[in-house]
Amino acid sequence: MGMKKYILQLGLAVIFMTSFQVFAQEYATHAVKEGETLQSISQQYRVTPYSILQANKEIKSASDVKPNTILVIPLKGPIVQKEKPKEEEQEQEEIKPLGFTRHRVRRKETLFGLTQKYEITEEQLKRYNRDLYSEPLKKGMVLQIPKFPEMDPDDERELDFETYTVQPKETRWSIAHKYGISVDSLLVLNPDLSKTSNYLAAGQELKLPRPKGDSLKEQQVDLFTSYTVPPKMTLYSLGKEYGVPSDSIVKLNPEIMKQGGLKEGMVIRLPKKRDNTGVVNTDNFIFYEVKPKQNIFRLTQNLKISREELFRLNPDLENGLKAGMVLKLPKEKAAGLQVKNALVLDRVNLVDSINVENKPKLVFMLPFRLDRVEVNNKEKTESQIKTRRDMALSLGFYSGALVALDSIKKMGVSVDVKTYDTELSQAKVKEILFRENLQGVNAIIGPIASGALSEVAVVAATKNIPVIAPVASDSQLSHSNVFFSVPKEEILREKMLSYVKKIHKNENVIIIADSTHQVAHDSILSKFPAAQIAKIIDNKSLHLDRFLLKLSETKENWVFLETDQPNMISSVTSILNSAITEDVKVRMFTTSYNNNAYEDDAVSNTHLSNLRFTYPSFYRETGNDFFTRAYEKRYNGLSPDRYAVRGFDVTYDILLKLAHKNNLFETSKIIGQTEYTGNSFDYINDWSSGYFNRACYIMEYDSLQIKEVKLDDLKSNL
Repeated sequence: MGMKKYILQLGLAVIFMTSFQVFAQEYATHAVKEGETLQSISQQYRVTPYSILQANKEIKSASDVKPNTILVIPLKGPIVQKEKPKEEEQEQEEIKPLGFTRHRVRRKETLFGLTQKYEITEEQLKRYNRDLYSEPLKKGMVLQIPKFPEMDPDDERELDFETYTVQPKETRWSIAHKYGISVDSLLVLNPDLSKTSNYLAAGQELKLPRPKGDSLKEQQVDLFTSYTVPPKMTLYSLGKEYGVPSDSIVKLNPEIMKQGGLKEGMVIRLPKKRDNTGVVNTDNFIFYEVKPKQNIFRLTQNLKISREELFRLNPDLENGLKAGMVLKLPKEKAAGLQVKNALVLDRVNLVDSINVENKPKLVFMLPFRLDRVEVNNKEKTESQIKTRRDMALSLGFYSGALVALDSIKKMGVSVDVKTYDTELSQAKVKEILFRENLQGVNAIIGPIASGALSEVAVVAATKNIPVIAPVASDSQLSHSNVFFSVPKEEILREKMLSYVKKIHKNENVIIIADSTHQVAHDSILSKFPAAQIAKIIDNKSLHLDRFLLKLSETKENWVFLETDQPNMISSVTSILNSAITEDVKVRMFTTSYNNNAYEDDAVSNTHLSNLRFTYPSFYRETGNDFFTRAYEKRYNGLSPDRYAVRGFDVTYDILLKLAHKNNLFETSKIIGQTEYTGNSFDYINDWSSGYFNRACYIMEYDSLQIKEVKLDDLKSNL
């Protein structure tokens, strides 16, 4: 294909579509929390108590609705009236607003800011402004703000928080499950918790919402028991034993204050001890929440478990499979499933979940440098592309993106695309932003340069538009609307060290690190405290004699090489190859892979293969797959480079997510890891700093080929 034709491919026409009807979900699941009743739950979902009983045959009456019970809530279908049980009549009706005030949305205002300003919840705001369920907050919107009556002190107590002490073997998910909140909510309440690790220490204190009904107000008589106070019992010890605050015990038994405190022999009322049988044990099990329309056969296939074992661990299945059930699975199954905080995540098939009624509006901002391209001078243009990384990256990336747009078009999804050449100039980016109207845009891919990316992110944030960084893993500034598609260096390093730690038995570990890789050096040493440290001369080469003395003849030698210098890589790999004998076995790893350094002409692929060189990567080698064939067909036999593969994967991922739900922020809450030709995406929201990709691969040289280390390979090494 001629270069002129290649450049002209940068123009793109609007794609048209067909449509079909998509049906809304008919059920929700609800984990019953302390203090909740059948009536309060039915009010929350605006359904009748009888319809909930009908959908949960194992629940015979309102008294069977207990904490930790998982209920299926029918959201659609006929509503059948039923006489309320007596205990339900005691429940308060849903609080109605006294009136409303109007609010015109200003620039940069957020839902969270409005809820704080007017002291209401986000659900209350959306309930009286239903457009907010389907579209983001926009400048100029006029909202109805409900005014609610002031709560008395006892009611305010129920919105209070308590301090929770982490018990041994508890996880974030098990604690969040116990309190009926999400892990994301747990992180918001406890901002000091790490966003990149799930670690919790026994004894650590967390801020959590006080369970509803903790004030012991208006609870049923059958929830209490008589208690005779033994000698030396204190209010603190009693409260801890029964799981209620000391002041709640005093409120329930005012005679305690009249008699000057808790006295031996005193008979008081206490709530029955909480039933801990429903507390989730994440030490031995992982868990899966059943979705609507699933069946046993499909579950056993997806969860990689036999029917017999599934029923043995979950005897309630004998009564039938129900949406919302939480199933126990053996913990060892976690190796083959996607698990987050002990909960198995569904791998959503986005291709089967698109809604062609969604019409994504996409913008590309890339430095094509067309201002410097002479289309009629083929040789000069080819030379520019070969020597200028920004041009090669942009053109390669966009050529793959065009294939993604072709693919989504064939699925019937219409995409409105605009493409801008940033010319690698921040001034040009400002000009584009000033000139063009971004209203209604669903996502912006690019720019590449950090300064230009920040410029776009700031403007896009005012319109609630996500920005996808094609090759960046981080930014010096915090941008809550940026999706960084390349994993951070520390994510890659942790992935690599976790893998090596799992397969390590008794091998001799040696660290070779230059001065610019001190963080990698320290990280390896923290995992392998007995590792030997090789001496580096002038930050360039090994002290050969001292290094050879560190090699073991009785154990396999595992050498970590941490450097970006091609000459040093070449020298070390040559030395390690020469050291291999029948008695001396050597394997090489790195936690800091730089493809420009390891793919330099000075580095021997044969040496890397002989050493079974293993490294972490956000990118894997591609084969003759669907994308490669489509690319070669579109570009007359031209094979895609890694930039083209990345362009396809990033764009296809964004388009499928927007076709599934036309809001990338919302889709990211429900979609786990996605995987395409050469890249995977698993974004975690770091709140103020953006969305960071955690998905990466372990790659290994084997017989002069680079292969991905699969989970099955890991098992075989254990």
